[in-house]
Amino acid sequence: MPRAALARFAALGHRARRPDDVMDDPMLTQRSYAAFLFDMDGTLLDSIASAVRVWTRWAERHGLDAAAVVETMHGVRAIETIRRWGVPDVEREAAELTQAEIDDVDGVVAIAGVERFLSVLPPDRWAIVTSAPRALAAKRLAAAGLVPPAVLVTAEDVARGKPAPDGFLAAAKRLGADAEDCLVWEDAPAGIASAEASGASVMVVGATHHRPMATRHPVIADYEDLTVTLNGAGRLVLGLQVNQSRP
Repeated sequence: MPRAALARFAALGHRARRPDDVMDDPMLTQRSYAAFLFDMDGTLLDSIASAVRVWTRWAERHGLDAAAVVETMHGVRAIETIRRWGVPDVEREAAELTQAEIDDVDGVVAIAGVERFLSVLPPDRWAIVTSAPRALAAKRLAAAGLVPPAVLVTAEDVARGKPAPDGFLAAAKRLGADAEDCLVWEDAPAGIASAEASGASVMVVGATHHRPMATRHPVIADYEDLTVTLNGAGRLVLGLQVNQSRP
């Protein structure tokens, strides 16, 4: 297998992993999973440009440091970010901000390779768990050309958002699986913490990261080199495919 394909699996932390290390990763060679649970923003699709525009306008309207606000909004529900910054009338602010995000999906695109990857998953073996409200999730998935799964857990479906594990636990239950038997795909610290708290295994998606994330979990750049098959027991198994066109 070309080293270029293997190199798409990024470092644990900032240290580069050798190709042999990657192939020794039990996630690829030894593990099988009952189901995959995906975060949405930054994991299945890239909505960074849209989110930054909307949150920057919101922060500036309230006299806040826009860059600092943007750093805190990833992976958590809007209502939690608004509370964090001490802005009153949280429910109204969250509703207005969500509508602004629904109205601005310019530049929302699917992560490379994800449409092919999702298309081979059995419909009852994967779910999306997002901090976005349902209407926003539907709009962004449509903008990225992705069809939502039967199980879509959104901000309205849980009492506690990420980093609490409630969303992943709920999704696993609805799929008839134990969270400990699932693989969660995430991109943000709050989501990773949520997945860890649920007991699930974690794969980090680094497609929208500007710098490597320090994490103990394996990191992929995108889905281009990933394959998924069903083993004899009907469980999901990850693998790598040869792609000679990759750098």
